[in-house]
Amino acid sequence: MSENINYTRVAEAIRYLSLHYKQQPSLEDVAAHIHLSSFHFQKIFSEWAGISPKKFLQYLTVEELKKELRNTNNLVQAAEKVGLSAQSRVYDLFVHIEAVTPQEYKTRGNGIEIEYGFHKTPFGECFIANTKKGICALSFVDKEKASALVEFSDHWENARLSKNQSATKNIVEKLFYEPLHKHQFNLLLKGTQFQVKVWEALLKTPFGSVTTYQNIASVIGHSSALRAVGSAVGNNPIAFLIPCHRVIRSEGLIGQYHWGATRKSAIIGWEKAKLELIHSYE
Repeated sequence: MSENINYTRVAEAIRYLSLHYKQQPSLEDVAAHIHLSSFHFQKIFSEWAGISPKKFLQYLTVEELKKELRNTNNLVQAAEKVGLSAQSRVYDLFVHIEAVTPQEYKTRGNGIEIEYGFHKTPFGECFIANTKKGICALSFVDKEKASALVEFSDHWENARLSKNQSATKNIVEKLFYEPLHKHQFNLLLKGTQFQVKVWEALLKTPFGSVTTYQNIASVIGHSSALRAVGSAVGNNPIAFLIPCHRVIRSEGLIGQYHWGATRKSAIIGWEKAKLELIHSYE
């Protein structure tokens, strides 16, 4: 059974649980919905998330997320009072950001060589593109691969593209299947100054945590620019590593996501599960 098929089933289970959580569906109910026995569903879900479906859903309830948002805001305020960027220091250790030069931006990537590939991840198939300066794109593919490549090519119109499954597979394995802090990731961002500021601010949200659009706006010094911040978050070119999935609505609702609200729920819950497992071993 392929990883992508398993994720599809997990995603459908998460969608079903999210829609029917008030009815507290049983394990048997969810398994029947995705046409699996209870045993096989529990096995697939636990292998993917590391925890039970019921525990996973608890992470995503509005009450739990609202409580976490209050705690996150308190952490940010405490860090600011003592002059420390405590939330971002973990990311400073393994993520280095570089924006394209004004000339590269103007000429839409002229002279840049980009290698790309398509690979399986815990959240479905992804498209990834890399340059000598670092990763320049990562997205999830729910449509034809050709469409994903065309969309990317339009953004880097004058760059030289070549497919290299071997090189990009190595990056994907480090990113999704090994502890992030063990590797250094370089990112090459192509966006406006405002967008890059927002993407940098996203990196200040720790693994397994959530924040709000208002908090991101405050971090970059534009508290009233919520619509512009939302647009920049939605245009994040490097999924997962620049964690736009960690931005939720202030009411504790998951909200929209460029690659689907169900996938956003899946990534948030998956990160929380992994974080809990890490803490259980400490």
